[in-house]
Amino acid sequence: MFLGGCGLPEAWIGQPQWLILETGFGLGLNFLTTWQAWRADAGRPRMLHFVSIEAHPVSAEDLLRAAGAYPELASLARELAAQWHGLLPGFHRLAFDEGRVLLTLCIGDVQPMLRAQRFDADSIFLDGFSPQQNPAMWSEDTLKAVSRFARQGTRIATWTIARTVRDALKQFGFSVERDQGLPPKRDCLRGVFAPAWTVRRRGPVPERIDTPGRCAVIGAGLAGAAVAASLARRGWQVTVLDAADWPAAGASGLPVGMLAPHVSPDDALLSRLTRAGIRATWAELTRLLEEGRDWRASGVLERRPDGDTRVPAGWSESGPNESWPASAGQLAAVRLPGDAPALWHARAAWVRPHRLIAAWLRQPGVEFRGGCKVERLERHASGWQLFDPAGQLLIDVDRVVIAAGFESDRFAPRLPLQPVRGQVAWGHMADGLELPATPLNGDGHLVAHVPDAEGTPIWLAGATFDRDSTDLAPTDADSDANRERLARLHPAAASALAPSFAHGQVNAWVGIRCASSDRRPLVGPLDADAGGLWACTALGSRGLSFAALCAELLAAQWHAEPLPLPATLAKALSTQRL
Repeated sequence: MFLGGCGLPEAWIGQPQWLILETGFGLGLNFLTTWQAWRADAGRPRMLHFVSIEAHPVSAEDLLRAAGAYPELASLARELAAQWHGLLPGFHRLAFDEGRVLLTLCIGDVQPMLRAQRFDADSIFLDGFSPQQNPAMWSEDTLKAVSRFARQGTRIATWTIARTVRDALKQFGFSVERDQGLPPKRDCLRGVFAPAWTVRRRGPVPERIDTPGRCAVIGAGLAGAAVAASLARRGWQVTVLDAADWPAAGASGLPVGMLAPHVSPDDALLSRLTRAGIRATWAELTRLLEEGRDWRASGVLERRPDGDTRVPAGWSESGPNESWPASAGQLAAVRLPGDAPALWHARAAWVRPHRLIAAWLRQPGVEFRGGCKVERLERHASGWQLFDPAGQLLIDVDRVVIAAGFESDRFAPRLPLQPVRGQVAWGHMADGLELPATPLNGDGHLVAHVPDAEGTPIWLAGATFDRDSTDLAPTDADSDANRERLARLHPAAASALAPSFAHGQVNAWVGIRCASSDRRPLVGPLDADAGGLWACTALGSRGLSFAALCAELLAAQWHAEPLPLPATLAKALSTQRL
């Protein structure tokens, strides 16, 4: 009913992307059916976006039960159920089919969720039960808000034929007509947005690139590799340039990193951003890497030295939240006292960052060129030219993304960037060495039992924070600081590793992070007058949490797609804020 009512799949044939807005996700059958139709269509668009609003999400079991009546949807329903977790109020981006089918679930009341997003929908599915059962979903205010997502020619479909709904849709610019329904409904409603007046949009019209071209990304760390993969999925030919001979030669070359959320009692901005970022990264980890070798969904135990283990009101171990105060059993499992203040993060992991970077750079449409130091950018009528220190042309492209960590300031001097040096300690695990199997963080962090390239387990602890330092030489002072930090974090581990430190069996690794003045990433254009020059940088010590999310945000802005974040959170990452 919804596909036919919106002229699908015929309407999307040959289009680069198709954007659908749905009010009322329910049991997900509309999404699954649309996804199935996209998969079956040889003329399908490269990208399918499905944005759906739902105030009360059902359980994963309910999704599977509902789809069980339709065998052709069973495998898709299992993929959906596998990502159906952590659905707290707000936006949740779920990715399928190698990131080309993107479901944005907006959990909350319909009008606030509509206000938090803005894009031009190609199709609109109104499926929020009946006006008698759910009047807020069909109010004039709601339908007016829905109309703001319509462009000339946007089609709309719904089961509801109530006179009040028909009148409201006509008032807001839709031409509607009854059509034959499907049992048990005798009639349904379909229409098209064709207002008799000129529609005036509030605010600037978002840029939309329908024909991807060539893009250069400067920097082959987490930020640059993630941007390259996101753009390549949308059809760009991306060349990633780095002064080093190999990827992940800077701060992203950390032997092993930790992926864990920030949690605050008031669910502050950073807390919401890290949850969204971890969901984006998690999808890429499960899609591209081998668990147990490249990463492990281990969970993370976070010690709270200040004793504050409060979480937002209403969170519990049985709720949709994935962090809560650690139990005595969880503490005992890592050999900590049962009364030690700590949080348990179920959706957390250790990751080998260079493995993720390598996987992103292997994606179709991405080329890596090492040993290419970019000294100068020069804009011309149709794009940008990049030159090396000798003045030789490296590449001529349509667009450029700066993702060079703390060296981004050479191309973006107006951005408030700060280098932050960090040193960690790491070593191989000798036979009989007892270290926690679960990663810990808090005042520093400890990760153990991570296989290296030969399969030998390693451990890592640290890290230091030295602002405005770019010195890559290890220091004894930082080594001592990491030992002291480890002793506070996990005394038994510090004792077990004391002989390794004493006998010089511990390695030091140093990297230079890049942070902004407010410690949030920077994603967006560098100058309104310098078209096609963007930045994705300043991921700080949370590169694993933010790289995939920031890359998708950048790509969405280039293509006028639905954002992976509410508009307020997207603005909190914008280059324009600073």
